[in-house]
Amino acid sequence: MFKKWIYIVIIGAMLATSCVNKNGSTPVKWADATAPIAATKAYTRIIHSDTVMDEYYWLNDYFKQGPDSTSVVAYLEQENQYTATMMEDTEVLQESLFLEMKGRIKEKDESVPYLKNGYYYYRRTEEGQQYYKLCRKKGNLQSTEEVLLDVDKMAEGYSYFAVGGFSVSPDNKLLAYGVDTVSRREYTIHVKNLETGEVFVDKIERTSGGSTWANDNKTLFYTSKNPVTLLSEKIMRHTLHEESQHDVVVYLEQDNTNYIGVGKSKNGAYIFIYTGGTLSSEVLILDASTPEQPFRSFQPRIKDVLYSVIPLADRFLILTNDEAKNFKVMECPLNKTGKENWKEFIPHREDVLISDVEEFKKFLVISERKNGLTQMAVRSLEDSSQHYLDFGEPAYTVYPSTNVEYDTDILRYGYTSLVTPSSTFDYSMSSMTKELMKQQEVIGGYNSELYVTERQFASAIDGSKIPISIVYKREFEKNSQAPLLLYAYGSYGSSMDPSFSSSRLSLLDRGFVYAIAHIRGGEEMGRQWYDDGKMLKKKNTFTDFIDCGKYLVDENYTSAEHLYAQGGSAGGLLIGAVANMAPELWNGMIAEVPFVDVVTTMLDETIPLTTNEYDEWGNPNEKEAYDYMKSYSPYENIEKKEYPNLLVTTGLHDSQVQYFEPAKWVAKLRANKSGSNVVLLKTDMDYGHGGASGRFDYLKEVALNYAFLLKLEGVTK
Repeated sequence: MFKKWIYIVIIGAMLATSCVNKNGSTPVKWADATAPIAATKAYTRIIHSDTVMDEYYWLNDYFKQGPDSTSVVAYLEQENQYTATMMEDTEVLQESLFLEMKGRIKEKDESVPYLKNGYYYYRRTEEGQQYYKLCRKKGNLQSTEEVLLDVDKMAEGYSYFAVGGFSVSPDNKLLAYGVDTVSRREYTIHVKNLETGEVFVDKIERTSGGSTWANDNKTLFYTSKNPVTLLSEKIMRHTLHEESQHDVVVYLEQDNTNYIGVGKSKNGAYIFIYTGGTLSSEVLILDASTPEQPFRSFQPRIKDVLYSVIPLADRFLILTNDEAKNFKVMECPLNKTGKENWKEFIPHREDVLISDVEEFKKFLVISERKNGLTQMAVRSLEDSSQHYLDFGEPAYTVYPSTNVEYDTDILRYGYTSLVTPSSTFDYSMSSMTKELMKQQEVIGGYNSELYVTERQFASAIDGSKIPISIVYKREFEKNSQAPLLLYAYGSYGSSMDPSFSSSRLSLLDRGFVYAIAHIRGGEEMGRQWYDDGKMLKKKNTFTDFIDCGKYLVDENYTSAEHLYAQGGSAGGLLIGAVANMAPELWNGMIAEVPFVDVVTTMLDETIPLTTNEYDEWGNPNEKEAYDYMKSYSPYENIEKKEYPNLLVTTGLHDSQVQYFEPAKWVAKLRANKSGSNVVLLKTDMDYGHGGASGRFDYLKEVALNYAFLLKLEGVTK
């Protein structure tokens, strides 16, 4: 009745086919291989009087374990074999790239220790090991080391292993942590006695991984996930040594568009539950010394109002966007937390986004965004004086690092740029002096003077100025002949700030320019920048990226024959939309775990995270939202035309963007595209959204991406 996937039989005596570059330069040689063709099976979607035939819908059957689940795996494996065959002539290059990138990583290393409750905590890695040891020393760095968790040993026998959510009890005797061995972001929480080394039988499954201790050293609060949708839907209370099925629900989220979580204030006095979506939020509060008491609402949620709470010794601060697009800071008494008691502490500014407030006993550190750049202000709580830190580069990233001590005048912050390796500084907020504690060491040597970073602005079609961060080797010439990789994300208000990558040197040293387009949908230019790139304005994200590509071509950084694009997850949606809208602008594209079947996913509330996303994309059960997202969804808008060369990657166990979205997209692209450009799909059968868990294994994925780009440029070594 239905076609089985078959192979196209390519007839000819040639050992390889050739794709001629648009500029007529050296043709790209592709293997004489047969591309898989997915079966087409009738499936009809009818909503809002709109009928759509989705012939590749069956590819979502793996998790449903239906009649096509075995066929799905077989098809994905055929795609993997096809990709391996097409990239076979780059295997030596991939291995060389992998060893080159791995060789820059200091294998035996140690993080900068941080002080918490009398102990210095740090991680250290050993030569040849994929993971790390979580360690601490009591009182000073000369004392005896305690290895709290040997993750290298714990991960033995697992193809994927992630551990996180480390939480030490107030008496320093117990460690709670979460483990995920499937890559579905479902963690099992364990508790270890740090005095005896015993791992208790306490085992809490289907959690987000993190947990929070009450001050009694026996009560844990954690976030429980729905087993089907993987939504965080309950905050639970667990008593040590009791069966987890007896755990108490202390908060049940009624709004399936919200994310929830639980944490503890830096001063140790309060436990907070946070519940929020894109547009509104609420905080519930509990005295950390009375864990069996009920949580109370700090301020009941208000439509279209976000807020978070920062506790000080004598009052609460509230970071909120209530009548303040770019956020402001309010204050209220400890015993009167409702909005009617809020008074202005730091006013709203039209040109500055307040993104975070870090509290200390005598200081506040305020993270801001202005003109697309991050900045940090230090404010004295004693006299209200304020000063900014200076960084001296045109494009950079700065952020508060691990600051768990409340009574200190030392701010630890991280700093990096496209040419500056990740650096950790300790800054004295009293004396205004800083000390470099550690800078990422690039093995084999690295000279930042050999590279140049720039910040340019492209004009969008509506006149908006879009920042672009650029880096290249100093001998680069603007003659339109250099290959350029343009990266972006553009969703959820996540800002893609410029940062250093030792792996990226492998592209730069081979003549590539690398650029980040700070497009709308992120928050680089303030909250409005985000609002103008979501919901019914989502297409601004795509046109901004296209305009950045055109700017880089017009300014002779590159040409369409040498321009490449990359994005992952929601950034993969960007790649898919742009491939439909402006395929002629790019020679090649990399879409990693791409969210490309927007309408189908957003209509299926059983898929993890769907309902959480309504405030970002819209709810397609509403006709206006349905029509708009259908008008840009990459899968829905494939046409019979020539597309750029495409490398698409996914993970079978991905819970964020499930494997069938890119699989369906590739199948439909193959059936419709014209021309000789290739479409490759690589599915990792062991991993999920974040890829490999080991600190070296992920470099194999990077090596494949780079080899794809270099092959298209005719670079073989």
